[in-house]
Amino acid sequence: MYAEDQFLMLSGIQHFFFCKRQWALIHLEQQWAENYSTAEGEILHERADKPMLHEKRGNIFYSRAMPVSSATLGLSGILDVVLFEKDEAGISLPHRRGKWRPYVIEYKRGKEKPDNRDKVQLGAEVMCLEEKLGIAIDASYLYYFKTNRRINIPIDLALRKEVKRLAKEMHDAYASGKTPVAGFYKHCALCSLRDVCLPRLTKKKRSVHNYLYGVENEETVEHVICDT
Repeated sequence: MYAEDQFLMLSGIQHFFFCKRQWALIHLEQQWAENYSTAEGEILHERADKPMLHEKRGNIFYSRAMPVSSATLGLSGILDVVLFEKDEAGISLPHRRGKWRPYVIEYKRGKEKPDNRDKVQLGAEVMCLEEKLGIAIDASYLYYFKTNRRINIPIDLALRKEVKRLAKEMHDAYASGKTPVAGFYKHCALCSLRDVCLPRLTKKKRSVHNYLYGVENEETVEHVICDT
């Protein structure tokens, strides 16, 4: 269990999954840079982020910009949208008749990813909302603007375990205060922090070190061979 002053940013779990160095540059070194993707993402989130805006459509209503936190994960943040559907197996809400079951809707500017970076963020959001409302949530949604698709994501045991592991690693990394050295990958070209991170230079330094280490080892081997 974490104290409130130990909470880390909920949205950071996606950065941490994608690139631990990117996460550290943002959350440890407080560095940030805008590019087309981040600017477009902010514009697309404007409607979702109107605080406490409620919309009702029949047996469904939407609550936007809901603050949540989890003492178990040590995370806090703001949810884009929470969908409440009338359900007798749900929970009671202030100023609402009947019972309601919540689902998180997380908005993304692009399209579905081949890895779990968006899913772990959604999973963490759901686990925070569960702690806030006192109800188990077995599924929620990722909405992608580029494909105009809303995808149902099961919040299963495997995803929950991954979220817990990442949250623990984030806290360990934050406590260490150390920014990892960079690798250089295909996705680096799309990163808004590329000019801050300088992955090619950092990787080059590592490569020189590895080269020199290799040369030293070769010389040691030659001495051993000659000595024998």
